[in-house]
Amino acid sequence: MNSTEIAKTIDHTALKADTTKEQIIELCKEAKEYQFASVCVNPTWVETAADLLKGTEVKVCTVIGFPLGANTPETKAFETKDAIAKGATEVDMVINIGALKDKNDELVERDIRAVVEAAKGQALTKVIIETSLLSEEEKVRACELAVKAGTDFVKTSTGFSTGGATIEDIKLMRKTVGPTIGVKASGGVRDTKGAEDMIEAGATRIGASAGVAILNGLTASTDY
Repeated sequence: MNSTEIAKTIDHTALKADTTKEQIIELCKEAKEYQFASVCVNPTWVETAADLLKGTEVKVCTVIGFPLGANTPETKAFETKDAIAKGATEVDMVINIGALKDKNDELVERDIRAVVEAAKGQALTKVIIETSLLSEEEKVRACELAVKAGTDFVKTSTGFSTGGATIEDIKLMRKTVGPTIGVKASGGVRDTKGAEDMIEAGATRIGASAGVAILNGLTASTDY
């Protein structure tokens, strides 16, 4: 893939708690320059990013129930509606990981569906399953529930847990969701080869703060 094609897969990300307005301005400037798929920011920065990216093809992505996923479905739905009202066109929600481990599939599906329905017709939904905390069976079940609930994407990680995306997880997720659902690799992608490997394994989006390094053939010291 050439750099333009890779850029179109990248959600250019700034999700740290100490992110400043100056950093969001720089993030959006880079996103416009490199034509990334989106910027991914915390909800407090959605309105700022939407204003900065107005008139461009770069989407505004935000995170819901982030980073633990332990909010209620009702809270996640409200957060989704509020983010969309402020300009978000993509939302990445964290599942209720404890409920998945308890095999409470009804709650996990209801949790995802609450966000999907809140975003319907207005924003893409991506479901973060936090693969580093899951067994293979749990990863498969999480992906199946996400598809059943109507998501557009499944996503590996928040980038704030015990690990990020792996080639093995991307292959498993792609196999589970089939060819029509998006797969987003987040956490651990720091250079061009890492991005290409994830795409080859089945990823259609890359979540990374290292987007500029990835496109310039460099290796970033951090990825989120």
